[in-house]
Amino acid sequence: MTGAASGAESPAPTDPTAPYAGFEGTVGKIFSTSEPHWPEPPTAPEGAPNVIVMMADDLGYSDLGCYGSEIDTPELDRLAAGGLRYTDFHVNPMCSPTRASLLTGLNHHMAGMAQVAHSDPGFPGYSHELRDNAVTMSETFRDAGWATFMLGKWHLTKDSHLSDGAPKASWPLQRGFDRYYGILDAFTNFHQPHRLYSDNHHIDVERYPDGYYFTDDLTDQAMRMVDELRSSHPRRPFFMYFSHGAVHAPLQAPAADIALFRGRYASGWDRLREQRFERQRELGVVPPNAVLPGRNTEDLHEVGPWDDLDDRSKELFARYMEVYAGVDRNFGRLRRHLEAIGEWDNTLVLFTSDNGGSREGQYTGTSAYFRTLLSQVRPTDLEVVDTDYARLDLLGGPRTLAHYPMGWAMVSCTPFRLYKINTHRGGHSVPFIVNWPARFGTADGALAGGVRGQYQHVTDVFPTLAELCGVAVPMSRNGVPAPEPAGASFAATFIDPAAPSTHPEQYYENFGHRGFYRDGWSVVTCHRPRRPFSQDRWELHNLAEDPTECRDLAATHPDRLEEMQQAWDRAAWANQVYPLDEGNQLVRILRPPWYDELAADTTLRPGTPTLERWRSQQLIFQKSFDIDVSLRWRPGDAGVLVAHGDQGGGYMLYVEDDRLLFAHNAYGDMTVLDCGPLAGEASSVQLAMENPGNLVWNASLSVEGEPVGEAPGLVSLMAMAPFEGIDVGVDRRSPVSWDVYERHGPFPYTGELQAVTYRPGELASDAGSLWLDYIKANGTRYE
Repeated sequence: MTGAASGAESPAPTDPTAPYAGFEGTVGKIFSTSEPHWPEPPTAPEGAPNVIVMMADDLGYSDLGCYGSEIDTPELDRLAAGGLRYTDFHVNPMCSPTRASLLTGLNHHMAGMAQVAHSDPGFPGYSHELRDNAVTMSETFRDAGWATFMLGKWHLTKDSHLSDGAPKASWPLQRGFDRYYGILDAFTNFHQPHRLYSDNHHIDVERYPDGYYFTDDLTDQAMRMVDELRSSHPRRPFFMYFSHGAVHAPLQAPAADIALFRGRYASGWDRLREQRFERQRELGVVPPNAVLPGRNTEDLHEVGPWDDLDDRSKELFARYMEVYAGVDRNFGRLRRHLEAIGEWDNTLVLFTSDNGGSREGQYTGTSAYFRTLLSQVRPTDLEVVDTDYARLDLLGGPRTLAHYPMGWAMVSCTPFRLYKINTHRGGHSVPFIVNWPARFGTADGALAGGVRGQYQHVTDVFPTLAELCGVAVPMSRNGVPAPEPAGASFAATFIDPAAPSTHPEQYYENFGHRGFYRDGWSVVTCHRPRRPFSQDRWELHNLAEDPTECRDLAATHPDRLEEMQQAWDRAAWANQVYPLDEGNQLVRILRPPWYDELAADTTLRPGTPTLERWRSQQLIFQKSFDIDVSLRWRPGDAGVLVAHGDQGGGYMLYVEDDRLLFAHNAYGDMTVLDCGPLAGEASSVQLAMENPGNLVWNASLSVEGEPVGEAPGLVSLMAMAPFEGIDVGVDRRSPVSWDVYERHGPFPYTGELQAVTYRPGELASDAGSLWLDYIKANGTRYE
């Protein structure tokens, strides 16, 4: 029997609306008997400001007029005159680490960014992408109701994730930006950028218009993003991270900007450094007790007297400095646009830099940046002033990738010692300007033009902006708890010049250089690569009495020295700083095993967008390789078959006047091999590049399997060159050969080109990966 008669209990009635749990309306069977509810969209507080965080690249403490420079920066000086300048603001002494700390509020190793975002040696602090559970400033402002825009240099994605087929978890849009326009890389050619990105894809540019300049383009795009937002929403505020590529190398500028500075640097770095220091004293941006240190004398960082240079070197070195106008001019353009559309007054603006002036130009500067980067990794005989002097009139234009000598980096960092990468104050002391016209120009108008001397760090920017804008910082990301923030808001110092610093201590580390700050005292080392860390000399400085680190008190305060060394070590373990880079290139040689599949034979077809630069390098880097070109050539067909590189270095195969030619660009020095006329209907061309080691390529060319030419003893390209990826059937953007470009532009192939196949071969005898065990065993003595 069943049912009630059986005595069994009936099932409890169920609530049919249970699947709607949490819905705040009511649900009937039809709309007419139901009550709707709409969740509130993320909305910024009433009257919330727009926010612009603008970061220059490699701009040292003294490189703005309002911080003592002879460089004309009227627009940024005007920003400072209406706002506040900080004189004890610090970053990490390198670009990617500072950008990671800025966006996350974390110390850079804890954010995953120990060094520049290129390699991945397999340790947490060196993953060289933003860690998954790090909450970013852009994500926070987006979720609080701001539109989020980014312009310019990202440099928070490791090289292996730059290409279209790679994961994009550490690309700008995946880290909180609604819109992005710029470069994911560390730098680019300002006249002919190697790879522009818009939002989540790269832009396939074949040729830039005459007069193109990257900083101008970024500013145009920034104004367009604001206009698009305001036309579609009347009051939603925007958060804009404007990350300049300038004034990082290559030092390039429009001719009109260069003309503004012609002759200004003829007096040399010693005199100009003294003049900057005197202006800094007059402006009140250095403490009254500050002393200008002598020229840098540390091993590998030393600068000689300007007066000891010969006349030709003086002329060349002065010309490297004539490229600074673009950032200031374009800031003025952006400001005037915001003023014209009524957005400026309620826009909170921060301007700073990512590190001090760069020493990457070494002792004599360079017209070929990649050549000089190579010299820092392994000795070469390629650094020749004669070569650079011959390019004197090309400096600043698209044909040279210039960088100034170390003496000008010393001037950039006035009045502090050393440079970018170093943990002395020259590496991490930078300008910091804040302005909020609606706040500083009205009730708090007395703030305008003020100077603040509190010690603050780039990790403090995120919490400061969050407090000023009334935004709560999430404590987790995607359900995973976020690391403890390293910074603290210093908004109180805006109003009260006597408010205490909110950053009592800070560790520093970069490429083995170490430092630690606590309550006005610092310890610091200058590490020489491949020297035991135990042999580093720690300096101790009382910064209240010695703000430029001129008087080492280590011998007189040994207990304080030891205490602060131990504090650095504790901070290092807590922030995933270890292991330290001993300078033997292990940080670059170590790589995940799955990279090997990217060195397999690769076939590219006409019409394929430029293969991304790192992906392209896996086919040729420190190894021999063959290129097979399949085509059906007929008389009259002409153009580029394959091109890899740009004006900084590369190689190409092309057909001109029915002749096969091979061009090799060795960091600006050209070799052209005429392989003779093509005959009949040629169907295959081969280029074999043998790499026996010692920076050598031996090139052999053949047609239909028959040898047609050789070019032994070519310079094999390294140190990020070739920087443009592989093109098939055209040479896009910056060309390998300027002569060919002047005759034909990108020179698209006019015939039937079927495919180009790269076949990677044996590693060079001195390739680092072959010597990994030896390097590690030898490196143990550096601990």
